[in-house]
Amino acid sequence: MEWYFVLLIAIGTLLLGGVLGFFISRSWFKKYLEKNPPIDERSIREMFRQMGRTPSEKQVRQVLASMKQNQK
Repeated sequence: MEWYFVLLIAIGTLLLGGVLGFFISRSWFKKYLEKNPPIDERSIREMFRQMGRTPSEKQVRQVLASMKQNQK
């Protein structure tokens, strides 16, 4: 076998592995984020408290709605 055939096979294998790895990791990460959303009501309330404010239920709902709207 010529050396350039070996080189082409190696490059093709690396490209295929990179593409497959990308799609598999993207799929896994999407599933992870669906099961464990980054921010929920409790964390929003805690952020308000850290800023020295006591949030009303309306404010918490507004922040959640705003975040969901920006997510899409």
